[in-house]
Formats: sequence, C-alpha cells, structure tokens
Amino acid sequence: MDSTVKQMLAGKDSKEIWSISPEETILHALEFMSEKNIGALPVLEDNILIGIFSERDYARILPPERHSPDTTKISEVMTEEVYCISPKNTANDCMGMMTEKRIRHLPVLDEGKMIGIITIGDVLKQIIKDQDNLIGHLEYYIAGKA
Repeated sequence: MDSTVKQMLAGKDSKEIWSISPEETILHALEFMSEKNIGALPVLEDNILIGIFSERDYARILPPERHSPDTTKISEVMTEEVYCISPKNTANDCMGMMTEKRIRHLPVLDEGKMIGIITIGDVLKQIIKDQDNLIGHLEYYIAGKA
C-alpha cells in the first residue's frame, strides 16, 4: 500500500514544474518563489538539472554584503549536489532520503529528465493517506467483513 512517486505527482494540485536558470539573480529567484509560494527551485541549464536553490541556501549566505541579492547569480549560491528520486520509488523511499540527507525537496527524474518535484509536505500527506487506507482495511478485516 506504499504509494509511488508517480502516484504522488499525479495527485498534486499543480502539475507545473517551476525552475530557474543559473544566470538569474538571487532576488529574481526569491521574488519568484514568493509569488509561487514555494521553498525551492530546481536550477536547469539546457533542460538539465545542475542544482537547486532553496530558502535555506539564501539563509546560509554570509556575509550578505558579499552576495548582493540583486547582482549575485544563482550559480554562485545554489546547492550543486542534488538528491533525486525516480517515479518508481515510494513515499517511504522519499521520507528515508529526506530524513537521511536533511532535505525538503526531491526533484523527480525519469530517464534523466526532470518530470516534477516532491516536497516533504507531499510525502507526509501521502504517508498519512496510505496509513488511513491501511487502518480502514484492517478495521474491515477485523470486523469479519473480508
């Protein structure tokens, strides 16, 4: 009953994949993230995932004078080591990786192409749904209706 990443992507409210170029500025990224109410942006160059920029990346930029948001490029501050997941992986796989790597966003790659992003909120929502389904099945079984 462990849902797959593919199922989680299909159930998301928005199917859009928002991303940013490594040449864009921190300010542009922050404004875009605020507008879309998201916490991270995959960084794509020629449709290839080369990094990720998150609120945490911005929070860790010290001292701020060295990285002016209106002139510093995303490529200078993005996280280059991006952990990704496959559409075939499960919600529990995502939770394990997110916990182990201490991350909140997992780009989903299918044959090298980014097809979506899974957030910690997506994973928690799915795990709760899967557990509710399991409890319902067990209650049905215990009641002798199986």
